Amino acid sequence: MLNTIIQGDCAELMTELQESSIDLTVTSPPYDKLRVYRGYSFPFEAIVQQLYRVTKPGGVVVWIVGDATVNGSETGTSFQQALYFKEIGFNLHDTMIFQKSNPIPQIYRQRYQNIFEYMFVFTKGKVKTHNPLKVDCLHAGLELKGTTYKNYSRGEQKRKKPAKPVKKQKIKGNIWEYVVGKRAEDQSAKGHPAPFPCALAKDHILSWSNEGDVILDPMCGSGTTCMVAHQLQRPYIGIEMSSEYCELARARIAGHRRESEH
Repeated sequence: MLNTIIQGDCAELMTELQESSIDLTVTSPPYDKLRVYRGYSFPFEAIVQQLYRVTKPGGVVVWIVGDATVNGSETGTSFQQALYFKEIGFNLHDTMIFQKSNPIPQIYRQRYQNIFEYMFVFTKGKVKTHNPLKVDCLHAGLELKGTTYKNYSRGEQKRKKPAKPVKKQKIKGNIWEYVVGKRAEDQSAKGHPAPFPCALAKDHILSWSNEGDVILDPMCGSGTTCMVAHQLQRPYIGIEMSSEYCELARARIAGHRRESEH
């Protein structure tokens, strides 16, 4: 199945994958019926059970999801899903935020505009690979007399280890902001109703895997995860129920192959 986009039900097709064969999954399910998704069902529990089976010890699943608002209340489906991942054995390693720089304007309903989705990072045991993304420190190299790092111990909270001089870089925070649908690399995904940015997939793949690691997207849609995995020298497996989106994903990957050959 390596380096292919396969049409079919991912809950069924994942049973054909070997146990503990996947290093990283990056996916976004068709959550809360926010969009009509070709009329296909979403067997959530079966999918998550298979994800646990196929993920390697130390492997990671990045689950990008949001909530609908029904009868004046957010559904909370995202949290219910996160708790189920924990129930069957995953660790909730990090609750991250995908913030949209250019959210679609919404009708005012006495609430602030929703500009983010959750990116739950689940691990099967202790995380095996983390290549942290870093950002420049605002006061790099500065000698700050009183600035310290906080010691997050279980007991008394103490401040020690003076931060001087300030380091050049620090590990990026867990709120990641992206422009949606505007970059040239994202234009080829316009045939899908809810693609996430290539940059988002790239950042997660670089963070949680190394070259040669196997990347899975069981609901691959327009194929962004698989295309970026190919760009970063990672073998991929994409599964998608819709034949139309399978063709879109294959065309995007083929287009990248042609570009890389020139």
